[in-house]
Formats: sequence, structure tokens, C-alpha cells
Amino acid sequence: MLTYIVRRILLMIPTLIGITMVVFFTMAMSPGGVGAALAGAEGNMRPQEREAVRKYLNQRYGLDQPAILQYFRWLNQISPVGFHVNEDGSYGRFTLKWPSLGESLMRRRPVTSVVAEALPITLLLNVITIPIIYAISITAGIRAAQHRGKRFDIGVGTTMVALWSLPVMWVGVMAIGFVANREYLYLFPTGGLHDTLATRMSYLPGYVNGEFRIGYLLDLAWHLVLPVICLTYGGFAVMTKLMRASVLENITADFARTARAKGLPERVVIYRHVLRNSILPLITVAASILPGLLGGSVIVESIFSIDGMGRLMIDAINTRDRDLILSITLVSGLLSLSCLIVADICYAIADPRVSYE
Repeated sequence: MLTYIVRRILLMIPTLIGITMVVFFTMAMSPGGVGAALAGAEGNMRPQEREAVRKYLNQRYGLDQPAILQYFRWLNQISPVGFHVNEDGSYGRFTLKWPSLGESLMRRRPVTSVVAEALPITLLLNVITIPIIYAISITAGIRAAQHRGKRFDIGVGTTMVALWSLPVMWVGVMAIGFVANREYLYLFPTGGLHDTLATRMSYLPGYVNGEFRIGYLLDLAWHLVLPVICLTYGGFAVMTKLMRASVLENITADFARTARAKGLPERVVIYRHVLRNSILPLITVAASILPGLLGGSVIVESIFSIDGMGRLMIDAINTRDRDLILSITLVSGLLSLSCLIVADICYAIADPRVSYE
């Protein structure tokens, strides 16, 4: 197992290079090239100032060089092993160095700090969303399989198909327009993660002078309800149908009949024997859940004004912030590939027949 994990980690390197290369050269082949927005920041400068800016950009980003050299320059920048870059832009000796994701020119800040602010928000949404998806999917899928062809099974199947048919963008807009609208229900906030006065709140809810105060933590949970709903309903709609099909396949298998013949209660047969074999397809699909949620968060974060990775990526694309786009691509690709490795490990744990030796 250890050898397999090490091999997979090493294979992540060329995969990440390929992903970032596709993004970089797509930007390079777009109108204006990689440095279009950077050069456009010159505005109405004087000729001397414009020339100084271009010289600075060429020295820093190598915009006067071919695209392939610009890409290798970026790889050298993010790599812990490479050529040392001197202050004048020339290259020194090949050595170990501290990797850098660069600086966001439009935000005038290091890319590391920008990503460090947005990534925890997106991960928080996913940490909340994934357990909800699996809890609902496994429970509903098992019950639907146990009551195959009955009202519960038909009702769950119809509901899941209906949920899968609802676009996230439409659901988000309707939620803001009706559920969060002051003229209608006004049950939840329209956007953001906190109230404007959240910094003055205590961390936990409680009573102050006989008046209930919501607190920072409960305020965060209140703001997360609508975004989490938009991220979850499509996921458990698919996973429930998958769980139902997997349970139906195993509930009449030989090992399940043998367990019943030994006098085990049906609950034990389902949750101790059938569930372990039925969950294998869900582990396989789990590898694509996090990348899918990261992609779906682009829409959700834009609708609910949440400053996560999705919204940050849209802003970076609109401004053609090269280093920021490539860094977000690198981080997203790293998370996606890591999920594939974790899914393989979980597969081996759930099924003793699987071996990576």
C-alpha cells in the first residue's frame, strides 16, 4: 500500500504540470495573450512611464519571451528545486529554493495570502456539504431498496429526479428572491458569511441583559443554510439512486441469504453485511464529489456573494491575473488528485479483496 501511495503521489507531478500547461497556453492563445491585462494597466501614462512599466513586466513575467519560456519561468518560480532568479531577472545557479506562487498584480498582494483567505471558505462549504450528501443518500437509498416498488421507493425516486432537474443557478436566485426577501419569507440572509456587526458578537449564542444574542457561530450557520442547500440537493439526488441500485444488487446475494439463514436480524444483515459491499460504488464516485463541488461553488459563491475559491477564480479570469489563475488551478488540481488517492485507500479498507501490493 505504501509503495502504491508513493507512486501515485509522484504521478501527481506530471499530471499537475499538464493541467497548468493547458490553462497557461489557453490564456496565451487568447486575444492579447497572457499579458493583455497586465499591459492594459498602463492606462493614460506618459511614454516614459509606460516604457518603465513594460520593462518591469518583461523583467518580472518575461512577456517579451515566447509562451513556452514564460511557462517554464512560472514552473521554476513554484518549484522548490530550480534556478535562482536574480533581481535583474537573470538566472543564477541551480539549487534548492523557497517556492513562490507569485504576486497578484491586480490585488497587489502575494497569491499565497489571497488563496489562503479564499480556500478555507470553500473547504468549509464542502466539509459541511459532503457529510450531508452521504447521510441522506445512504439512509434514503437503503430504505428505498428495502421498500422496492412501494410508496416510499416511488416517492423518493420521483423526488430525486425532480431535484436533479433543478438548475443550481435558478434555485439560488429563487431562494434569494423569496426565502431571503424581506417582502416574502425573509428566513435567511441574502449573501455573505456574516452580519456586518459580526465582529462585535460573542462567539457563542446567549442572553445578555435578558436579550438573546445570536453569536458569531450561529450567525455563520444562519448564513450558510441557503448555500449549503444549493450545493447538496443535486449531489444526494444522484447518490441516493446509486445507493439504492447497489443495495438491491447485494440484498439478495449469497452472503446476505447465508446471514439470514443463521438467524441474524434483518437490521444486522443490512447494516453489517449488505452496507459494506453496497458502499463501494459510493467510494468510487466520492473521488469526483469534491472536484464537482469546487466547480459548483463557482455559481453558488457568485450568487450568495461568498468570497471563496470559485468567486476568486471568476475575478481572476475577468482581470486575467495570470499568477492567480495558475495558482488556483494548481491548488484545485492538487485537491482533486488527492481525493482520488484517498478514494483508492478507502476502497481497499472497505473491500479486503482489493490489494495494491
